[in-house]
Amino acid sequence: MGVTIEIAVFPEGAALDAFDWRISMASVVEDGAFSCFTGIDRTLSILDGAGLELAVAGEASVQLTRTTKPHRFPADSPTHARLLDGPVTDFNVMTRRGACDHHVEVLETGHHSLMMAQADTILAYCFRGEATIGWNGTEDALAMGETARIEAETNGPLSLTVSDGGKLFVTCLSISCFRLS
Repeated sequence: MGVTIEIAVFPEGAALDAFDWRISMASVVEDGAFSCFTGIDRTLSILDGAGLELAVAGEASVQLTRTTKPHRFPADSPTHARLLDGPVTDFNVMTRRGACDHHVEVLETGHHSLMMAQADTILAYCFRGEATIGWNGTEDALAMGETARIEAETNGPLSLTVSDGGKLFVTCLSISCFRLS
C-alpha cells in the first residue's frame, strides 16, 4: 500500500513484533487494509495530500486531513483506508499496550508550552519549517525533517517555538502530558 520510514523506535533496532513504541511516516498510494499489529494502539495524522477516510472495525469512519486532529485507534482492529484525492503521507505513532502509552500534539506557528510530568520520553518531529525547543536552560533548534528526543530527567516545562508556516509533531510517551498554551 506504500513505503514506511521509521523515525524512532524503542528498544532501538526492535522489529515490528518487539517494539514498545515506534514513530514513522508512511506513504499511502492506494485504498486498502492497514497492517494489523496485535496489542498495539496507534495514532495517525496526515502530513501531505488531501487525506483519507479511515474505517476501523467497531468505530464510525473518520476523515483525516492535514487540518484534523491526530486520530487514535486500536491497531489490532481491522482497518481500511480510502484515499480522498490521491496519495498521502501520514505520521504514525504506535505503542504496545501494557508497556507504554502515548499522546500526540500538533503545534503550528507560534510559541507553545508543554508540561512534562512523570515523563519517560518526548519526541518532537519538525515536519515543516523550523522549531526551537527549550527546557532546563537547554535549547535545541530543529530544521525540517529533524527529530529531538527529550528524556525523563527533563521533568518540567518545555518551551516550543515554531517558525512561521511551520508544523511540529510532539509525541509524549508513557507520561502525563498536557498543553498549557
